[in-house]
Amino acid sequence: MGERTFVIGVGMTKFEKPGSRDWDYPDMGREAGKKALDDAGISYSEVEAAFIGYCYGDSTAGQRALYELGMTGIPAVNVNNNCSTGSSALFLARRFVEGGLSNCALAIGFEKMEKGSLGLKFMDRTPPMDRHFMDMKDRRGVVAAPPAAQMFGNAGREYMEKYGVTKEVFAKIGEKNHRHSVNNPYSQFQDEYTLEDILNAPMIYDPLTKLQCCPTSDGGGAAIVASLSFVREHGLEAQAVEIVAQEMTTDFDSTFSGSDMSLVGFDMTRAAAEKVYEKSGYGPEDIDVIELHDCFSANELITYEALKLCGEGKAGELINSGAVTYGGSVVVNPSGGLISKGHPLGATGLAQCSELTWQLRGKADKRQVTGAKIALQHNLGLGGAAVVTMYKGGTLN
Repeated sequence: MGERTFVIGVGMTKFEKPGSRDWDYPDMGREAGKKALDDAGISYSEVEAAFIGYCYGDSTAGQRALYELGMTGIPAVNVNNNCSTGSSALFLARRFVEGGLSNCALAIGFEKMEKGSLGLKFMDRTPPMDRHFMDMKDRRGVVAAPPAAQMFGNAGREYMEKYGVTKEVFAKIGEKNHRHSVNNPYSQFQDEYTLEDILNAPMIYDPLTKLQCCPTSDGGGAAIVASLSFVREHGLEAQAVEIVAQEMTTDFDSTFSGSDMSLVGFDMTRAAAEKVYEKSGYGPEDIDVIELHDCFSANELITYEALKLCGEGKAGELINSGAVTYGGSVVVNPSGGLISKGHPLGATGLAQCSELTWQLRGKADKRQVTGAKIALQHNLGLGGAAVVTMYKGGTLN
């Protein structure tokens, strides 16, 4: 076993609609990074390595953002892993500390996005998701809708066909996450909607209406990971949150096995979760709060099963029972999730980490999950990577 690892400081910006605020990615990095440093009560000079996540930008945009915090000559690595970029940066920072290469590492992420659904940036080379697209096309065809919505919508359709869930089940996830976001000042949207509002919103790709799809967003997030000795030397025992297990998986052969659910990362998520449960000693029944990658309501639904929160085919019953909101057995996406909080790709995983850190410290204000001690994070990027992280609060109190 390596060094024990702890999150000692977190910070994020408010997530904003692209173009609605006069700022740029260095501003996002500065705001999120400074908040994390202030939260930890340390100076940037004590950070020994940095991993900077973003998907859209030139090759050393990460260094340019770090310049806003200081210029100390530390190793700095830019990270791009699609929608799991933020948690991939966290994964690397944690590995550096766990392996004894650093006592204190920074994971920071940001995204300055364009309005509208995601599209290709480079038209003169093989698209990285060409196999995913052709697999979908061969099985379900292609229509005039955003490709990501089609892929995840098709996964939802497969679940409907196999287990008989209805459109209302997916809409309940959108209703829940928008309701949760009302209490999150960092959320891009803070509006509550009825189930009828969700169902009657414009259809993006059946069964996904607009209020069940994450928006494009601008924003930043940051987390500082430290060793046990660093925590003790700086007197941070009361606020340190331990990362007790963390796993990253990439695509398996089964991704292209003919299943819409496997195509969007179900198998990656399940494999990562199984390893995390084994290594941490905690199971689904021990978890109090989860930040889950709900880029679309369909993905949240199938991920309930991938994370073993329910048995095969029982995800619809789980959401219908109220088990995944306040008063249930586990609160999923108290932040509002990607659907309502927003999804600036490079920052999303670090915003999830921030929310869970606040929850485990008991500092989540109106979003607080009573008595939260164990938390799980799930961040997914197609093409592909899944990162699952187990946190434990109160370890050193």
